[in-house]
Amino acid sequence: MSDVTLRRFEATDAPWLVAQHKALYARDEGFDDSFGDLVAQILDDFTADHDPDREHGWIAVENGQRLGSIFCVSLDETTAKLRLFLLVPEARGKGLGKRLLETCKGFAREAGYTKMVLWTHESHRAACALYAATGWTLIDSKPAHSFGVDVIEQHWEIAL
Repeated sequence: MSDVTLRRFEATDAPWLVAQHKALYARDEGFDDSFGDLVAQILDDFTADHDPDREHGWIAVENGQRLGSIFCVSLDETTAKLRLFLLVPEARGKGLGKRLLETCKGFAREAGYTKMVLWTHESHRAACALYAATGWTLIDSKPAHSFGVDVIEQHWEIAL
């Protein structure tokens, strides 16, 4: 993964990100199309009016192929939210997830945030293990019905 670069998200990346989220989450989690709709809305909102000094999206690329993404968005003056953290299956287990996570946290810290939060599902075991290993704390876990399936939603946070 040493040839992987992290570049700024561009609006032209949005269709790829939506398609990857839809396909991978349908395959791995059984999610319905409402998940892809949510990802599309998040990206539309980000593209329309994000603050580039306080919000950023990265796309991991190797040899012209997109491998993943991560976004930092503002919840309030002191809290950033991690969003759209995704790695295609062939890029997993090679340290790229940790690199994306550290890049996003570093940006949030430099932008002046003192805390970062994220929302995920318990079934994302590898990502949850990475969060725990890099200092995040699980603050809430509860059953829910989302995207056509029963899930355990989780909220994590980390002091920056």
